Amino acid sequence: MIMNLHTPLVKINHISKSLGTKLKKLGLLTVQDLLFFLPFRYEDYSQVREIDSLSAGEQVSIRGRVEVIKSRRSWKSKKLITEAVVADESGRLPIIWFGQTFITKILNPGAIVYLSGKVTDSKIGLQMVNPAYEKESAQKARGEVELTHTGRIVPMYHLTSGITQKQIRFLVSQIIYLAEEIKEWIPDNILERADLIPLSEAMRGIHFPIDDTDLQQAIKRLKFGELYILQLRAEMVRQTLKRFSAERIVFQEKEIKNFVNSLPFHLTQAQRIAAWEILCDMEKDEPMNRLLEGDVGSGKTVVAALALYNSALNDFQGVLMAPTEILSRQHYDSLNKLLGDKLRIALLTHSQFLISNFQFSNKAKISNDKISKPQVIKAIKNGEVDIIIGTHALLSEKVEFNKLGLVIVDEQHRFGVEQRKTIKEKTNNSKILPHFLSMTATPIPRSFALTLYGDLDLSIINEMPAERKIIKTRVVESYNRAKAYDFIRNQVKKGRQVFVICPLISQKSIKSESQKFTENYLEILNYPDNDFINFDEKKTVMSEYERLSKQIFPDLAVGYLHGKLKAKEKEEVMNKFSSGELDILVSTSVVEVGVNIPNASVMMIEGAERFGLAQLHQFRGRVGRSNHQSYCFVFTDTDNEKALERLHFFENNHDGFKVAEYDLQTRGPGEVYGTNQSGVLSFRLASMKDTELIKLSRDLAKGTNFEENKILKEKVKEWERGVHLE
Repeated sequence: MIMNLHTPLVKINHISKSLGTKLKKLGLLTVQDLLFFLPFRYEDYSQVREIDSLSAGEQVSIRGRVEVIKSRRSWKSKKLITEAVVADESGRLPIIWFGQTFITKILNPGAIVYLSGKVTDSKIGLQMVNPAYEKESAQKARGEVELTHTGRIVPMYHLTSGITQKQIRFLVSQIIYLAEEIKEWIPDNILERADLIPLSEAMRGIHFPIDDTDLQQAIKRLKFGELYILQLRAEMVRQTLKRFSAERIVFQEKEIKNFVNSLPFHLTQAQRIAAWEILCDMEKDEPMNRLLEGDVGSGKTVVAALALYNSALNDFQGVLMAPTEILSRQHYDSLNKLLGDKLRIALLTHSQFLISNFQFSNKAKISNDKISKPQVIKAIKNGEVDIIIGTHALLSEKVEFNKLGLVIVDEQHRFGVEQRKTIKEKTNNSKILPHFLSMTATPIPRSFALTLYGDLDLSIINEMPAERKIIKTRVVESYNRAKAYDFIRNQVKKGRQVFVICPLISQKSIKSESQKFTENYLEILNYPDNDFINFDEKKTVMSEYERLSKQIFPDLAVGYLHGKLKAKEKEEVMNKFSSGELDILVSTSVVEVGVNIPNASVMMIEGAERFGLAQLHQFRGRVGRSNHQSYCFVFTDTDNEKALERLHFFENNHDGFKVAEYDLQTRGPGEVYGTNQSGVLSFRLASMKDTELIKLSRDLAKGTNFEENKILKEKVKEWERGVHLE
């Protein structure tokens, strides 16, 4: 049968209907899917050694003749064992396989075989246990020996139940020649300047490298492709923005200075610099496109307030969009405290609609408990509101702005490209765009931020307010749990409140979450096993709520919060916690960003090994928001050295940028910042350690003429659609 890149895998020989179903679970439907199903690591079995040169502990390959092979049942454990003796000219080596009696039907005495695995010591001397095997005769073609599973650098793939590494490697070996049909999309001059091999060669080398040099060249080409497409998109955005104009929002020096002087605190130097960069951008007649990045508690909100106030002073509307209703409501309350006596501020989410200082055009005032959602939408359209705060509800076609000058998106990585585009384009003039400011409380190292958000100018608040106290952090092993509970009770007696974070909502989600965690998270960390996790006992919101409210703190007011609650229920819980009606709030990561409870002084995190350090740091930032000394207790039952090493690093480091840098190095960007950020983090090979490739890809993307390079233009569009093929 003649095959091409679009041939369904089920049409290939040796693929049964059952196997086809399992491949589908891995997202593999066509030949092209399989070719782009990249290995996540390799076993180096390229050293083919003579038997008498072997030492215990080595990962090697041998080539020899099967002298004896048979299966039997162990007299002690009753397990089925297949034993063999393989010999070469230098000596003999015992081989043992457990539970693989079918091997006796594949390897017969006299067969020439390659075996790859770890050499171990035993009572009878050196041996190999459960090695990969491959008959030489089965691999002869074109006069040479071609090996797939042994005697070479062997690829290892992510699997699903019922599929083996051998099956995947065999299938890839059957279609690897079709890599020649993959069209090269990077121009020849770029390949030459970057010293890269063609894509077809890279695809062959990534699956079946001849040697380490071949593998490294393949990895370099594919890494560059991932970084280059990201930088091309950034360059395209920059060029697109240059074709648009923006309204000049003049710096109202006197009013802004008065506002700053009226604040009950002093701005840090980093806040002043960031605010000045933003205000200068807004004075230009081209759209600002800037990212404001700062650690939790560094004071991004007041900088945003400065920009919104300056916009309103120029008679422009400003929008602040947040990913959750909780965060939107918090921004509404915060901006009312800062600007409520000066401006009309609206809140519009799916379930909340409020306007401060609102009155109809006939001067008749209306209270928020009487106002309706259509009235809020109408007030926005008529320009009777200065600042609009909301969630995705602001993207609705029903919402029209009057004179939109500034758009601020908080935690912008939680919004897709199209969502950000929609809010930016909500103006009455197709040639004019509002100024655009993104904000994130997730500390991102500068090199990573420039790669992740290459189309944005960068402002960083890397300085904490002087009055901000360091949150004392402790890793709490199980034997110290009682002491921690006593400490928490004393904090509540002093009038403080407590957050308790759990990784799951209830027992129902444990199985799927456990499987996902095992398959993805552990492989990224390169953990050899999952012994440090007890999947039989998970910390869930509901079970922890029951335990704390009935057994540990029956005399205290305990509540719970998670993402599956209705918006009104979430609001009621947060209002109770905010007003002090609840002493302890048990929650999932729904409180990761934006929740501001100044009276909360203790953050208690259960199952901490399940979270990345950057996320733990976000949790920690929910406390320490007042003059009270605050504490973060990181609970873990793990005895895994790598997991504990990460947690102790977190315990001893309070700078979010340092924590994020460490997390990037140990886990990778996809795990730290999520993998569904409009494809931005869909790197399969590239990482932030590839600093030279990052710089090279940025330099080579600058000034690209997309009209002359139609294939690059289409590639960027394909990437944005989520079809992240090379």
